[in-house]
Amino acid sequence: MLSENIKAIRKSKGLSQQELAVKLNVVRQTVSKWEKGLSVPDSEMLISLSEALETPVSTLLGETVIEAAAEDLKAISEKLEVINLQLARRKAMQRKALHGLFIILCVSVVIIFAVLAVLESPYLEWDFSDPETAVMGTAAHAFEWLFVRLAPFILIGSVVGICLTRKKD
Repeated sequence: MLSENIKAIRKSKGLSQQELAVKLNVVRQTVSKWEKGLSVPDSEMLISLSEALETPVSTLLGETVIEAAAEDLKAISEKLEVINLQLARRKAMQRKALHGLFIILCVSVVIIFAVLAVLESPYLEWDFSDPETAVMGTAAHAFEWLFVRLAPFILIGSVVGICLTRKKD
């Protein structure tokens, strides 16, 4: 119902999906997914959508009655509950992805640091009279110098990120 209403109201206003997407600051594919019923806008976006289409949220959700009856309120609350559940799932997936990213970052820092420790800066013994060797040695030294100074901050930040994004029971 929401998908059909978005499409019908958008067309009645003479807007293309791209024009509506620009008004909402989203990509056209997002509007297309809403209209196909593949996804639904979150509550904030639903409000922005109603403003962009100059239509009340209740109309977007399928309500045309001016005075809401108890049954209508129940229908609206059920629709909002579905939207909230979808938002909660999306937020949980984002949190899980971010948690995984922090774990990967933490592990990467440890591995790179271990590799640098094992290699013991071999570029220091290179012959820097050759221009190509000099450039490679300087680049390797710059990477190692920068990494050794930033690694503790990245590691601490990723550990904090892991703690903050872990699933709470």
